Amino acid sequence: MALTDTTSAAPFALGKLLAAPFRAIGNGLIALAENNSRVQQIETLNAMSDAELAKRGLRREEIVRHVFRDYMHL
Repeated sequence: MALTDTTSAAPFALGKLLAAPFRAIGNGLIALAENNSRVQQIETLNAMSDAELAKRGLRREEIVRHVFRDYMHL
């Protein structure tokens, strides 16, 4: 049986080195979006059951419109 080594002999790959700044920027943008209070409110409302949403006078398809109602005039 033959064995194949699939690891790179180089301590770092050029592609990974060039992609690192873009990966960091992307991760930063994701962190910003996830920490946005509106996004957190959407996640909280999405976690509710349809009955709980109905008690608040909302339907699931209206959540984003409800959260951004004062900002985007949707």
